[in-house]
Amino acid sequence: MLAMTLSAPGQPLVLADLPMPQPQAHEVVIQVLACGVCRTDLHIVDGDLPPRHPGIVPGHEVVGRVVTAGPLATRFQVGDRVGIPWLGGTCGHCAYCASERENLCDTPVFTGYDRNGGFAQYAVADDRFCFALPERYDDVHAAPLLCAGLIGYRAYRLSGVSGSMRLGLYGFGAAAHIICQLAVAQGQQVYAFVRSGDQQSQRFALQLGACWAGTSDDRPDVELDAALIFAPVGSLVPAALRATRKGGVVVCAGIHMSDIPSFQYALLWGERSVRSVANLTREDGDAFFSLIGRHPVTTHVQPFALAQANEAIAALRAGAIDGAAVLVP
Repeated sequence: MLAMTLSAPGQPLVLADLPMPQPQAHEVVIQVLACGVCRTDLHIVDGDLPPRHPGIVPGHEVVGRVVTAGPLATRFQVGDRVGIPWLGGTCGHCAYCASERENLCDTPVFTGYDRNGGFAQYAVADDRFCFALPERYDDVHAAPLLCAGLIGYRAYRLSGVSGSMRLGLYGFGAAAHIICQLAVAQGQQVYAFVRSGDQQSQRFALQLGACWAGTSDDRPDVELDAALIFAPVGSLVPAALRATRKGGVVVCAGIHMSDIPSFQYALLWGERSVRSVANLTREDGDAFFSLIGRHPVTTHVQPFALAQANEAIAALRAGAIDGAAVLVP
């Protein structure tokens, strides 16, 4: 099978011919129909995250159909369409798993990082960590839901969202464009913050229902109840705190962020809080897919061929994509 592999951080991905994966125990092999390109993939390729396995196949927003299954894989049938997310497995017995916090498992397995992911024609996954996907989304448009949607939703939940609130979104890419629609559908007022000079993203945010759009240096006329930071830029933390009311929360949604600069305690005082998001739980996935069944979202995608993975990553790095890049093998 053909796959895009990473020989070393900082190097371009290379198209390689790999053996077909074989399923073990609870595993299923799927034919990849689409795979989103996530900012975490960019962090892996660039070496922001320490490499785990030379020659890894990135990709953890995987949509495909089951072609074969291991002896203990009973959740899906051959021919079923499934989604493979970032969290590919947990130990099931550490203190975190035992307390329903499997996203913090001490020995997790991550798709496209610990095990080969979806930048390939075929992929293998533990069927207990796969999701059935809503039929209303075709393969390409379903792919971003599996990380941009799921991690965005976990960040949204951790903001303490309730009633009608003023929600800031910093960095208007794949995750924010999904959560913006969901938040607006639930009656939230969304304030979008984009990089300086990016008027296209400002227009995109307003088209998706944001009531205000500006740069990260701007301040709306009202204080935010909560802010979600999707851009991996540490200086956005004090900026978001400045824009957030007393008792508000700032959620850092990325797996990697540049250093957070020092800031005056006064920005945090008033029972403001800063917290991070780590991975996802299967409960997050079930809740998210149920919610978008009631409040459908539209994912905006730019398809690329599998062999164009480096072009897709470069476009993501440059902020040149409204919505999400998706590889289509």
